[in-house]
Amino acid sequence: MEGKKLVVYFSHTGENYSVGYIEEGNTAVIADMIADATGADKFEIVPVTPYPKESYEECIKVAQQEKRANARPAVEGDIAIEDYDVIFIGYPNWWGEVPMCVYTFIEKHDWKGKTVIPFITHEGSGMSGTDSRIAKACVGAAVAVGKGLAVQGNVAQNSRVAAKQMVDNWLATFK
Repeated sequence: MEGKKLVVYFSHTGENYSVGYIEEGNTAVIADMIADATGADKFEIVPVTPYPKESYEECIKVAQQEKRANARPAVEGDIAIEDYDVIFIGYPNWWGEVPMCVYTFIEKHDWKGKTVIPFITHEGSGMSGTDSRIAKACVGAAVAVGKGLAVQGNVAQNSRVAAKQMVDNWLATFK
């Protein structure tokens, strides 16, 4: 993990499965922990059209429609990833898939020569092979397939000490 580091992540706030209504998304909690532990810069992927926050069922409908359509929803802002060597990419596992807005971000960039390390939040499905999909999308990058971090959203929200220990133990495997 030598070189300049960046944590790029998408996180959903509002009503979420298992944790109720949250002001700070599960993935954002873990992204902050990784950035703090590694000294990495952070960039949040924010869709131009936000996912519904008041109803998780409505969020599910939108996200599943995007998945079926293989959509690439517009996102706000950008960051020059060419300035970084190691890029952590975080997202919630939505039905065994990376949220489509994350693909929007990924497809804007040249990943050649980058080290990409995925991390996710979930509610029981773990990584679900999403790290392999990240590897396919980040053409030319060395992606840590099989070495990503998967933290349950319930742990990220309600057991921050345990979540921090998971992050620290995981990061230690890259030293």
